[in-house]
Amino acid sequence: MFLDTVLTRNPQLADTAAALHAAGAIPPDTYVLDRDAIEANAALLAAEGERLGIAQWFVVKQLGRNPEAIRTVARHLPRFAAIDAPEAERLHATGARPGNLGHLVQIPERALPRMLAWRPEAVTVFDADNARAVSRAALEQGFTQDVLIRLAGAAGSVYPGQEGGVPLETLDAFATVVEELPGVRLAGATAFPCLQCEPDTGKPRPTPNLALLLKAAEVLSGRGHRGLKVSAPGVTSMATLPLLAELGATHGEPGHALTGTTPLHAQDPWQPETPGYVYVTEVAHTLADGRPALHGGGFYPRAGIATALLPRSGLRLGVQGAPAENIDYYRLLDPPPAHERVRTGDTAVLAFRTQMFVTRSTVAVVAGLSAGAPKLVGLHDSLGRPLTASDGGDER
Repeated sequence: MFLDTVLTRNPQLADTAAALHAAGAIPPDTYVLDRDAIEANAALLAAEGERLGIAQWFVVKQLGRNPEAIRTVARHLPRFAAIDAPEAERLHATGARPGNLGHLVQIPERALPRMLAWRPEAVTVFDADNARAVSRAALEQGFTQDVLIRLAGAAGSVYPGQEGGVPLETLDAFATVVEELPGVRLAGATAFPCLQCEPDTGKPRPTPNLALLLKAAEVLSGRGHRGLKVSAPGVTSMATLPLLAELGATHGEPGHALTGTTPLHAQDPWQPETPGYVYVTEVAHTLADGRPALHGGGFYPRAGIATALLPRSGLRLGVQGAPAENIDYYRLLDPPPAHERVRTGDTAVLAFRTQMFVTRSTVAVVAGLSAGAPKLVGLHDSLGRPLTASDGGDER
């Protein structure tokens, strides 16, 4: 999906990743992050958000909650949105400041006292029981917590496994409940996804959820609430920040823009953000019909993978589809041309849309690429925990 974009905009990343694998510094099934590119992208987004008056809470689930990436992004975008409690713990431990907690996954009630002690900018609540729990935990600590109401998505616009929220038609009644809770202040609303990219062109467009969110802001304003936060996550990037500002959002949540890997970047390699990661693995064996099998572990079902680059020979081979319900022990490539030979152990470099935190991959971080002096500065697992070189070896 992104291999052409990487080879056009950041070929040194692909070269460095292949060299690290060939030298045995990283194992197969490793995502390689370009720290310099991530920093440049975060700086671009921060400057554009400041110009437009759009605040941004950054997201790192797609980067494996990696501490090197967190520290890099937080230098420019200091506040985060955590998708669940374990991610919030990792982000907070790395020194980033809590922006929005509880949006995609509600904070478990027993974790609320610990996380509210960090004084997050906002906590998203899906229902009255969660609002009451936040109120109790805040009162016990002697302060009032700002909460955002999560709106229920429009029909057909919510990803499976992300259901929940307050329907717009019951927002008035729900707001009445929240307004009567002594430990919280109704500070705004949010929904997801509010923007998506068109499948064929990658062009960002508003979803029906954004219209619901803007109507919700009107309802809350009509109830006398001022200075509302209107957080509209989904494909927050240099291309969409002006659209968010124009439509009245106050907050975005950049994730894949930090690595230049939104669907728009796959279609247009000259977007302002630089592609910031590749996936490296190797040929495990070859089938009797000539198809090479790659070591798996990091293949994401929604990846949109097209081809793999085998640097030793320069071959670009098609990546064959695989059912999402099966474990990706291997991933098959198309057979090479009759006169070409693929060898066991050959490095393969790919670039596709992913969520590293749901893989079993190693995540390697490289610094110095922009100065022509690349250096491996970290190895972590897919949840951001540090590994030694031996931990990341082939015998995991």
